Amino acid sequence: MEQEPKFRGAGGTKGGLGEFLAGLAMAVAGAYLLTNQVSVTSGFWRWGGYNTFGLSLVPLLIGIGFLFFNGRSIVGWLLTMAGTVIILAGIIVNLNIYFRETSLFNTIMMLVLLAGGIGLIARSLRAHS
Repeated sequence: MEQEPKFRGAGGTKGGLGEFLAGLAMAVAGAYLLTNQVSVTSGFWRWGGYNTFGLSLVPLLIGIGFLFFNGRSIVGWLLTMAGTVIILAGIIVNLNIYFRETSLFNTIMMLVLLAGGIGLIARSLRAHS
């Protein structure tokens, strides 16, 4: 009976550790360079032409009021959670994401590093003979 080696490669398979580490380094570098070229801005919450951020605070504040009156209030917890979700969703919905100007060569290098790294990671998880 053959004894299983104590040390196994990436994904519990034979070999592939070097490919995994190289792929991880490539993917991290590509993702970093790609996300470094992105600018994120935010705008005002508008509904019907008016700034409505204050309106999104109403359920949160009412829920917090209920919780200060009775910490076990189900309505208070539901309103607080709903208000928090509304605020977080509003922040995410109002983000504007732009890819900054860069050369085609830089863009291709970023994407090749990212895609190649993911490919090497996937390849390292297969058994090697």
